[in-house]
Amino acid sequence: MTTGSDVRAAFTDPAENLAFDEALLRVAPESPVLWLWRNPVCVVVGRGQRIAREVRVPECERDGVPVLRRASGGGTVFHDPGNLNVTLVLPGPADRPLEALGQVMSAAVDQLGLVPRIGDRGLFVDDAKLCGFAVFRTRTGLLAHSTLLVETSAGLVGRYLTSAPPDPRPLDSHRSPVASLAEHGLRPGFPAVEAAVRAAASQLLGTFVPRPPSAAELARQRALLHTRYRYPSWHADGAQRAA
Repeated sequence: MTTGSDVRAAFTDPAENLAFDEALLRVAPESPVLWLWRNPVCVVVGRGQRIAREVRVPECERDGVPVLRRASGGGTVFHDPGNLNVTLVLPGPADRPLEALGQVMSAAVDQLGLVPRIGDRGLFVDDAKLCGFAVFRTRTGLLAHSTLLVETSAGLVGRYLTSAPPDPRPLDSHRSPVASLAEHGLRPGFPAVEAAVRAAASQLLGTFVPRPPSAAELARQRALLHTRYRYPSWHADGAQRAA
């Protein structure tokens, strides 16, 4: 079985988290990489999405909720400390890039005591989305990441994200009802949730050895902060600064 890396890194700034998320892929690892992380309150839009179509901007401005952009596609998500983010980086080409992550998250949720099903761009329990998925490819690998609503309430998510627009476009988010583990009656705590994700990843993809961030990953994170994640135009419309 493959021996992968379980990266143990904690950043408190959402821009640093998003830059490190992308850096894990950009360094082209030779074996799978798993990273579990949480953000402070923010809204994160997909690579090509328009903020005005996805985000309740006046509400975010009123409450001081930053709106950021990530490198992957997929829909807009609400982040807060009650939401666990799961990043899985796989080397080489893959025909079904979200399948491995979907299997990991399904197995973890099943272990926690719910019956999940994989649906449109996410993992559902009954009719409510519990996890959203997104993917980003390079020539050397792919990054698949997921949000897992652990304690975040559906009402809080709806406060800052728009409803489905009447004129849907290809890059618009696919809105679905959401419900967290807590709203399904489960309050296992984050250590137990993270342990379930790690156990599922190891069972499906091989052993993951804990390690700190590498020097190459941190250097790439700094470069991405300069060209993207500290650059206001990146978050506003996807334009990046010259290196």
